[in-house]
Amino acid sequence: MADILIVEDDRAIADLIYMNLCAEGYRCTCARDGMEGADYIEQQKFDLVLLDIMLPEVDGYELLDYIKPTGTPVIFLTARGTVEDRIRGLKAGADDYLAKPFQVGELLARVEAVLRRMGMGAKQLELGDVVIHTDSRQVTRGGVPVVLTVKEFDLLVELVRNKNIALYRDQLYEKVWKEPFLGETRTLDAHIQRLRRKLGWEDRIKTIFRIGYRLEG
Repeated sequence: MADILIVEDDRAIADLIYMNLCAEGYRCTCARDGMEGADYIEQQKFDLVLLDIMLPEVDGYELLDYIKPTGTPVIFLTARGTVEDRIRGLKAGADDYLAKPFQVGELLARVEAVLRRMGMGAKQLELGDVVIHTDSRQVTRGGVPVVLTVKEFDLLVELVRNKNIALYRDQLYEKVWKEPFLGETRTLDAHIQRLRRKLGWEDRIKTIFRIGYRLEG
């Protein structure tokens, strides 16, 4: 099971996260400030870091810069939930961003999704007769090259790495486009339609009413 570092100075929140993650079978370590978090990262390899932004000693953005060279994925947990904060967090390199207060169920779902993506970090992804080469950004279907735009490719990788999971439109859009989702769905919907057509996945990429999309594997 995965090793998770929780960097959170609010003891009640840290204890709540720790208790629920441990109940799910994760091995967890808690750090109360940024300096202690950096010490743990030096000493041990973690599979995921849950990182508050407003920390004593070293804040979350500074610690994120320290974490990035290790390749460890990071989910920001913070009370700073404005659109501008979310943009800054995602552009700084966080893999996800969850504003406080949050439901424990949503946190667990996001932890599972990030860890699943990390576990599928191979340079080649396959689903049916579609092969995705993530290093060269090339896609083939039945051995025939498929020409995709940059965003179509990024969207495809996100769908494949989260196959059989219903993805919310706002999360999917913000992950691929790196900007806030403002409720306008035409751009995302058009890219989904083109992927369905180019890959022959009309029946595989499902529209989930009032949620978003799910790729069936």
